[in-house]
Amino acid sequence: MIDLAAEPRIVTAGVGLLDEALAAQAVAHLPVQWQPPLAGTEEALARVLADPRRGAANAEATRRMLAAGAALVDVRPAAEVLGLRPGQFCHAGPPVTWERASGPMRGALIGAMLFEGLADSPDEASALLAAGRVQFEPCHARGGVGPMAGVVSPSMWVFVLRDETHDRMSWCSLNEGLGKVLRYGAYSPDVLDRLRWMSVVLGPALRTALRRSGPIDVKAIIGQMVQMGDEGHNRNRAGTLMLLRDLLPHLVDAGLPAADVAEVARFVGGNDHFFLNLVMPAAKLQTAAAAGIPGATVVTAMARNGSDFGIQVSGTGDAWFTGPAEVPSGLFLGAYGPDDANPDIGDSAITETAGLGGFAMAGAPAIVRFVGGTVPDALRTTAEMYEITIAENPAYALPILDFRGAPTGIDVVSVARTGLRPQINTGIAGRVAGTGQVGAGLVQPPVECFIAALSALASAAPPVHAADG
Repeated sequence: MIDLAAEPRIVTAGVGLLDEALAAQAVAHLPVQWQPPLAGTEEALARVLADPRRGAANAEATRRMLAAGAALVDVRPAAEVLGLRPGQFCHAGPPVTWERASGPMRGALIGAMLFEGLADSPDEASALLAAGRVQFEPCHARGGVGPMAGVVSPSMWVFVLRDETHDRMSWCSLNEGLGKVLRYGAYSPDVLDRLRWMSVVLGPALRTALRRSGPIDVKAIIGQMVQMGDEGHNRNRAGTLMLLRDLLPHLVDAGLPAADVAEVARFVGGNDHFFLNLVMPAAKLQTAAAAGIPGATVVTAMARNGSDFGIQVSGTGDAWFTGPAEVPSGLFLGAYGPDDANPDIGDSAITETAGLGGFAMAGAPAIVRFVGGTVPDALRTTAEMYEITIAENPAYALPILDFRGAPTGIDVVSVARTGLRPQINTGIAGRVAGTGQVGAGLVQPPVECFIAALSALASAAPPVHAADG
């Protein structure tokens, strides 16, 4: 029974004018954010929401993701780990052709050709690539990830991580540092010299130290660094130093030349992003554990190739759903500005897919000084990401939120219903091949990815019979 004598309780939903009018009259009310689902998704949403498999499938996806481990077990050449042969490369993002490749992607492929000795000049490398004399495929197709352009060639060394729980491996290239580097599409002589040093000195030194130390629990380090102000994408300072703490004694004791040990220690310690290339494969192991569950609507990969933004979803296997990559907004280096920026690029959005990066911004408020925005923006972003995820990861607890677990498991249905898109922290590559990094900022996936994924999930759902209603 309604008590008409009681004070009315007013709730406003999605009507800003009414909310403002009540506030102006000092009337107590509860504003609720609401907006219609993404346009054109109504029928697909109804079918997916009616899929009787969805609840149990997403619960299983959650169980697998939260149980996944990530230990660094080896450092080896890509040729050994991936079976890459001369003239074969991996790249970031969904599949792309040379004709559609962005400037940074082309620059990185040219640099890889020069590094491998497959061409004597950038022009020759470009001609061979354009003629189809080289094979390249996504890093994700071989179970790994690559930062920015993500180009990996046979002679480059990679970190190898293992998830014992699900008997799965993943990998990522070694981090080159900041500035003009191959992953941003630069291929000048100093870039190639650094890559050679990484293959001759850095990679073997890290392998030697790791084999003396034994496997390193990367997931545990990520959990610690999140509580120390890192978010795992654009801020990895604490993680990098904890890794160096674990490896340095073994580097010193290994009998390596003292000059090499000092150079490796300086390189790792002076590169705050070095640990990113371990967070990424750890995140890949987490999300890959949830892949291939019929009826599950959880996103298992987000990746960009500089032209397209693509996602993969548990219930649709290896299929990519793409849309045009957007240009990040943020802070630019030196005289660079938005006109110099390439559309979003890289596999590093796997960190957000796993609940880190932009999803954990509340725990890393200092990140706003690197990517733009304010501290309240960071807190609000994490709060919004809880609205589009199905779980919280207790391994990645956020102190500012009373140690609440990071929002984990992006749900295609929730994105379509709320219109909220995942928030990604990212570096910004110059659009002209060879430029390198021009800034850092924030970006979101295009809605086309989620609309296409939802449609595919609807097509795969069992038919709804009239009697079922």
